[in-house]
Amino acid sequence: MMQSPEQIKRQQELDRKLKENLGRIRKKLFVLSNKGGVGKSFVATSLALIAAKKGLQTGILDADIHGPSIAHMLGFAGMPLGVTEEGIEPIGVRENLVAVSTASLLRSQDDSVIWRGPLKMGLIKQFLAEVRWGELDLLVIDSPPGTGDEPLSIAQLIPEMCGAVVVTSPQNIALLDSRKCISFLNQLKIPTLGILENLSGMVCPHCGKRIDVFKIGGGKQAALDLQIPFLGAIPIDMAIVEASDSGKPYVLEHPESEAAKVLGAIIEEVTKL
Repeated sequence: MMQSPEQIKRQQELDRKLKENLGRIRKKLFVLSNKGGVGKSFVATSLALIAAKKGLQTGILDADIHGPSIAHMLGFAGMPLGVTEEGIEPIGVRENLVAVSTASLLRSQDDSVIWRGPLKMGLIKQFLAEVRWGELDLLVIDSPPGTGDEPLSIAQLIPEMCGAVVVTSPQNIALLDSRKCISFLNQLKIPTLGILENLSGMVCPHCGKRIDVFKIGGGKQAALDLQIPFLGAIPIDMAIVEASDSGKPYVLEHPESEAAKVLGAIIEEVTKL
């Protein structure tokens, strides 16, 4: 379909704003998984929270258009995005941290987004180009599961990604999917920072015995097989569930937890890139 002169002009203006915006962001970190339900959004929000706590000017983009959860996890569900003549204003979550999510565009948290690829790609481009991110040290992008339209759009729109964190759980099916993520990143020439194993066993709160709910060690073995770094393992913790449901920052309230230590180490590595 041919575009009208007005549409062409609009796209050219978006491209200009996109280049300008991305030029103000020092590092862009891609967080993805090829399977849903492995805790990718928890990892993305926690990385952003830790970076902001360290004094880095940080943004987080919830690119999971069909299942946005960042707003709920960070406690700004129901808050609309501000729109001015200068652009779209991100949500100020806390000191040094701003966020944008599709959830802020929905009238109700029960509303669904029934869009095809071009509309989703257009929204991601608009978020990157027209949101007033400002000068950022780090932008964390929470990608939807899989390697479809949205992750591909993000990779094409942000060619200078500093790296990607692949989140998996220990089950064999999740590990197989993670290998597809690594292949996706390799084809697009995005550096893989490593594999992070989430839901890696749990400690019984009553007897203290370790229970391997989904077994453990699969993420480490996959990293060895693929010759990429293993970023660590995060055990199941009911406090994470409670914090995520209530919009509280688990990693900040439990700085000595295994999750906080593992994710903090990732941010330390990102700052060295």
